[in-house]
Amino acid sequence: MATENPAAVADTEELTVRRTIRIAAPREKVWAAVTEPAHISRWFAATVLDPQGDGTITFEGYGAVPLRVAAIDPQDTVTYLWNNDDNLGRHPAEVDEASATRFTFTLADDQDGTRLTVVESGFGATSDPAANVQSHRQGWTDELDKLVALLEDGVELAGARA
Repeated sequence: MATENPAAVADTEELTVRRTIRIAAPREKVWAAVTEPAHISRWFAATVLDPQGDGTITFEGYGAVPLRVAAIDPQDTVTYLWNNDDNLGRHPAEVDEASATRFTFTLADDQDGTRLTVVESGFGATSDPAANVQSHRQGWTDELDKLVALLEDGVELAGARA
């Protein structure tokens, strides 16, 4: 059974979402799950990235969201930009940095596996910052629970397809 973790937390003053989870899996496996498109597609949504780090993440029934790898420190942190504005009703064809939010995964060793923290920021540039913060708070809770289920129990959940 997958590890129980606290839900994501929304900071409505700072306009950020944060979630720290523990995963009973080695750091290398967690790193692959948050950086390699084939693995991201198994727990999050269908992900395609070109060699330069630009691409899309496509959610069933929601469409393709532009995605870019903004920074990477192998085995420690990876930062993505995306234009996943839930309240806008459309997505640009490629990442628009002026309206993108940024999310960073940070990995650390934990006694029984890996501690993973995600922080998403930049909601002030979205169409409805408060609504997007709340929507993404729920999204990070749901999606990272899928990651834990995949890495700990080998369970691929609906909505995460290659």
